[in-house]
Amino acid sequence: MTTILQQNAYTPQSIEAKWQATWQAAKLHAIDTANPEPSGETFYCLSMFPYPSGRLHMGHVRNYTLGDVVSRIKRMQGYTVLQPMGWDSFGLPAENAAIQRNIAPEAWTLENIAYMRGQLQRLGFAYDWSREVLTCQDDYYRWTQWLFLYLYQRGLAYKKEAPVNWCPIDQTVLANEQVIDGKCWRDGALVEKKRLSQWFFKTTAYADQLLDNLETLSGWPERVKTMQARWIDRSLGTEVKFDIADSDFAIDVYTTRADTLMGVTYLALAPEHPLVAHVTRPEHLAAVESYQQEAKNKSELDRTAEGREKTGVPLGSYAKHPISGKLIPIWVADYVLADYGTGAVMAVAAHDERDFEFAKKYNLPIIEVISAPANCDSGDQSSLSNDKPGAYTDKGILINSGDFDGLDSDAAKEQITQFLTARQLGQAKVQYRLRDWLVSRQRFWGAPIPIVYCEKCGTVAVPESELPVKLPSAHDVDFQAKGKSPLASCDAFVNTVCPNCEGPATRETDTMDTFVCSSWYYLRFVDPHNTSQPFDPALIARWLPVDQYIGGIEHAILHLMYARFFMMALADGGLTGCKENQEPFKQLLTQGMVLKDGAKMSKSKGNVVDPDEILKTYGADTARFFILSDSPPQADFDWKDSGVEGCFRFLQRVWRVVSDARSLVNLSAPAPSILDDTLTGNQKDLLRMTHQTIAGISRDIEGKTSASEPDLNASFQFNTVVSKLRELVNFMSKHAIQSEPGSQENIDSSCPVYSFAVSSLLKLLAPLCPHISEELWHRLGGSGFIHEQAWPVADPAALVAEHATVVVQINGKLRDQFEVATDTPKEALEATARLLPKIAGLLEKQTIVKTIVVPNKLVNFVVKPI
Repeated sequence: MTTILQQNAYTPQSIEAKWQATWQAAKLHAIDTANPEPSGETFYCLSMFPYPSGRLHMGHVRNYTLGDVVSRIKRMQGYTVLQPMGWDSFGLPAENAAIQRNIAPEAWTLENIAYMRGQLQRLGFAYDWSREVLTCQDDYYRWTQWLFLYLYQRGLAYKKEAPVNWCPIDQTVLANEQVIDGKCWRDGALVEKKRLSQWFFKTTAYADQLLDNLETLSGWPERVKTMQARWIDRSLGTEVKFDIADSDFAIDVYTTRADTLMGVTYLALAPEHPLVAHVTRPEHLAAVESYQQEAKNKSELDRTAEGREKTGVPLGSYAKHPISGKLIPIWVADYVLADYGTGAVMAVAAHDERDFEFAKKYNLPIIEVISAPANCDSGDQSSLSNDKPGAYTDKGILINSGDFDGLDSDAAKEQITQFLTARQLGQAKVQYRLRDWLVSRQRFWGAPIPIVYCEKCGTVAVPESELPVKLPSAHDVDFQAKGKSPLASCDAFVNTVCPNCEGPATRETDTMDTFVCSSWYYLRFVDPHNTSQPFDPALIARWLPVDQYIGGIEHAILHLMYARFFMMALADGGLTGCKENQEPFKQLLTQGMVLKDGAKMSKSKGNVVDPDEILKTYGADTARFFILSDSPPQADFDWKDSGVEGCFRFLQRVWRVVSDARSLVNLSAPAPSILDDTLTGNQKDLLRMTHQTIAGISRDIEGKTSASEPDLNASFQFNTVVSKLRELVNFMSKHAIQSEPGSQENIDSSCPVYSFAVSSLLKLLAPLCPHISEELWHRLGGSGFIHEQAWPVADPAALVAEHATVVVQINGKLRDQFEVATDTPKEALEATARLLPKIAGLLEKQTIVKTIVVPNKLVNFVVKPI
């Protein structure tokens, strides 16, 4: 007996290794994207590829399980599914590892990839591994460089000196989006400002398109679209020109409140503004330079924090008011940022809180020019003192504004802008918060920028025939170099020949931001072995946009914005197959974090769960099933060890329920009909429940109550899928027996209904737990792989229940229940409820005030004592 039990026991490790090897040998998940006539409609499912940090964490497991389940379901629904995997393998951690461990970044990266690839494979993910790409290999970054040159030739890549975000720990430049609350997104260091000559991508050229296209992304979470819209932050305002007295210079200021122009009492420049050096009076120079140095050591968060005391120093120079001609003092103030607007502010102390605080501190004039509508008849309310209690920041009626008095704010904005435009002192202008993408990085482990500098020819693009510009050996660079790229220490890399004149030239030594590599990887996956171009536009037209993209909310602005910019720029050049193919991702799922004990998993908190331990103890199917079981994918998932054990026990139960009926189940038997009168009552109940489970799970996955009612927020509810599978197995386990002909209490497991239930259960379970499903399918004599079977479809007739359980309440409290035919009339339900002995006794000394009847559900008697 012991031997038989051991042979039939559920042993996930041996089963999973067996089927993973079998699927790989059969190339089950490999597809030919170039096939002009794929079998079935195409579906591209993509999860954000990982950085090879060393090993997977549970956040990875959740993300990739979600994508794999979607892919497997779509394949069973008849789609030709593309699900690739690769590695975002350039980046600073590898460079830091090289410094700390004295190991080449490439060796560290490839070692990590090998280990993590093995983990992904042990989890049974259905990736087409023939398409694997590594962004750090030159057969990939050759095309990253090609795309850089494509943008450069179209005027979308350029170099300029600009104030940049500088991480003092990583010793490198950060894009604006990589600065979070004034700190480096990676190491948390307070970010400093430096002026450096850097390469940029002109994302602002697509600002309107990036914003307007959000309306077309119906498959994206509203939260993500709102975050992007706020980051782009388009506003319509006025650019005003202030000439500087006794100078040929002028200061341009952007404002959305041109109606307050007559209330300007000073101008404030950012400490980094290039005009500061030109317009500071000699007697103020020392104080201004000292102030600039102080501001340089402050983060933007410190400089702009609400409630922080405002500081500044005067330049000693004055600007002319463009309408009144009055002289206005010019200050430098660190609450003004160089990369926001024009880096200059026209200060209207009466109507801006920051300007008001600054004016109060330095005893500058405060002139009220906007009156609240209710006070518009109260006469002249001007004040040249700073005794006012605070700034009035709403719209209103203009006062103290000369010819513009009496206009409301909206009319005044228009008329003042027209006045300035006619005199070439200003113009209407659209302004964006979005800034061009700074892509230069002072690192070794990144894609080299394919530019050379020649004294004779200037800046020269590397010809396509000379790509890739390869990284030198890590042994030939100095990783300890600070403030410049390690590449600058390698003479063999730096010194080259000009492609134009063949004279001596030097290479650009900055490398590209790693987000450049991930901004187009979804395109390369479609055509990964192309050696003549990054991808075939015809294939992109066929497969893009990605049907389902899955990744963390932390990429809502960084990666997702950059990927959209790339797609739009490539569409304009005809590289996406058609002009209309300009959005990379059709549907987006942003999964929540994996928590333990209510906190994000981290080594410092000591609450990390190692996926390898879960695989070793319980197997991949348990890990997959559990990570889907607790909450919707959009919500955070709280890890509980007891939950893992419960999921393992459930799979053991599935194994027993199916294995116990192994000799009696016939998977090839025709599906029984609910209209078959030979079926017993319990058999019909199981058949009905099986179809209800199919319909419910399909609805939970698709997010639809019907073909015309999709609901993105209700899709991929795998936690409720898990619940429905549990309910079906519980019913089968409770009612099935081996063989007892004629029994009305239980279901003979040799009957067609039970075979249909087992077949449906395995197909529904297969995307979540592919190994156990495959093993049981074959043990039952199923033909082909289970993932090649058609996804179950519910019979509408079986979804209609013959009987309903009606509960009976008295004053809302449950007292009894009874079974009736579905859709029994209200009158009959009330009459039946009254006749129930228990209910009749309770109503005997009560007066029925009202009776509430809900068909198929309840009868509630509202009573009071006689």
